Amino acid sequence: MAPGFRFHPTDEELVRYYLRRKIIGKPLRFDAISEIDIYKVEPWDLPGMSRLKTRDLEWYFFSVLDRKHGNGAKTNRATERGYWKTTGKDRAVHHKSKVVGMKKTLVFHSGRAPKGQRTNWVMHEYKLIDEELEKAGVVQVRSYEHMWLCSFDAMASCVSQPLS
Repeated sequence: MAPGFRFHPTDEELVRYYLRRKIIGKPLRFDAISEIDIYKVEPWDLPGMSRLKTRDLEWYFFSVLDRKHGNGAKTNRATERGYWKTTGKDRAVHHKSKVVGMKKTLVFHSGRAPKGQRTNWVMHEYKLIDEELEKAGVVQVRSYEHMWLCSFDAMASCVSQPLS
């Protein structure tokens, strides 16, 4: 990237611009976000998969939500070496006074539940809520329920290694 350039979109920008355009199949003016299957990748491998090669400790990805059971409501957030565990309450993302999305925070645990060890890897999942698209009957390339935008913050994890 050009010197001095930083990609630090707000929650509202991530949901209303990037995720919304991805779901309805419109191109992005700046293609900064890779699409990968988040739950098939260990967090320490994510920096190399980011479309943006910077020294920032944040990475952004589009991902399809994986269900534990075909049509079930439970999500599968396990990787080969650990799992993503939700923490805290989901938070609304607002545009003016309207809720346009939800933000969920997850922390990666190495090992298997319930005895996994907490790491410093943090992920934020963003889900679009768009009543206008639903009312207009806009044909979507991707389902609202299955496409997520995820941002990762390594905190101190850039030097951590997977636990054996």
